[in-house]
Amino acid sequence: MKLNKLKRSLDLKDAVAVGLGAIIGAGIFVVTGVAAGVSGPSFIIGLLIAGTIATFNGLSSSQLAAVYPQSGGTYEYGYRLLTPSLGFSAGWMFVLSKLSAGGIVAIGLGSYFHQLIPYFSPIEYSIAAIVLLTFANLWGIQKVGTINIAIVLITLLSLLYFVVGGIPSVDKTNFIPFAPFGWKGIAESAAILFFAFTGYARIATLAEEVRNPRKTIPKAVIITIAVAILLYVGVSIVATGVLGAPSMASTNSPLQLAADRIQAPGMSVVITLGASTAMLGVLLSQIVGISRMLLAMGRRNDLPHFFESIHKKTAVPHIAILFTSAIILLITLFGSFPFVVRTATFTILLYYTIANAAAIRQPRIEQIYGSIIPWLGLIGCIVMAFSLPCMVIVSGFGLLLIGVIARYIYQYSSKIKNGE
Repeated sequence: MKLNKLKRSLDLKDAVAVGLGAIIGAGIFVVTGVAAGVSGPSFIIGLLIAGTIATFNGLSSSQLAAVYPQSGGTYEYGYRLLTPSLGFSAGWMFVLSKLSAGGIVAIGLGSYFHQLIPYFSPIEYSIAAIVLLTFANLWGIQKVGTINIAIVLITLLSLLYFVVGGIPSVDKTNFIPFAPFGWKGIAESAAILFFAFTGYARIATLAEEVRNPRKTIPKAVIITIAVAILLYVGVSIVATGVLGAPSMASTNSPLQLAADRIQAPGMSVVITLGASTAMLGVLLSQIVGISRMLLAMGRRNDLPHFFESIHKKTAVPHIAILFTSAIILLITLFGSFPFVVRTATFTILLYYTIANAAAIRQPRIEQIYGSIIPWLGLIGCIVMAFSLPCMVIVSGFGLLLIGVIARYIYQYSSKIKNGE
């Protein structure tokens, strides 16, 4: 099968920036509040568990991407190393999860930006951001990379200021009781916070556009996850110490609420700006990642072939980008925030379960890290997935079933159309 290929334009710094831009956003600025609600201050333990499992998954994904550097990530690995059905399931789960996440991020962006400039309503800011980032994605991957680096730098500096400036305002009593909901709460918070680390998958999904992918991708994934874990732990300790878990759980903007109580000069404005750029960066990368997955699935006839169209001038999958943005807009307008967070988490955990299974099946000569790492990632994903509420699990499998049925109908109708 001859592929209409994308252009390799991203180096190590671009790949790391894409990963950090995808990770540092909804997770630290929004989802920490949801996790605090199910676990109390012990969500920090859940954060470390999620980060550890994300590291295992990241190493599995990077060794796969190094050997199979094409758009699609686990979708491609599932097809090549497992079965077409599991490959499709991975692709479908990725699309559903990231579309949901795109809606979450857009909602968070509108909420934070409204606090920075309260001229328009939060939803109007969300819509404007989706439209602007759609045009940025249509502009070309190199331009997206440059914009993303600038966004990530602003976000990182704002969070570092939050940690350093917030330490004097930490109240130790806000950590008591530390684990009011026991290990069950910690396990559920780990599953929810895993959502906060999943941006590193964007690096593997963009493998077809990365220079020297065998060396660049593993390095980029490790750097991205290490930086994210250190930053997340610092920010979570300060936010909990300043605000307390109940207050964090009561808002969609927990870091903003914490910043309002910190005495450091300009802290509230800095965090609002950092949150806005973080959400902007994540939303930018969501559109990039989903559109490349749609491209890969269109190539294999799992989705309509028009998704594999690549613009001759900008070398981007323009139809897939426009479709992605339209669906994110609808989720932003009509999605239910807490339920969408949990459903997105469950679907992405299934995605990484398949990624780890594919890494286990890799020939030994291709494995960079051996088989222990993907086994640990696989077990961790399964445990976290089934720690989520039953209704979320049922909904997740229901969405997977819808995808399987839709794929069968589409492929069957294609065969009839072609006279097969």
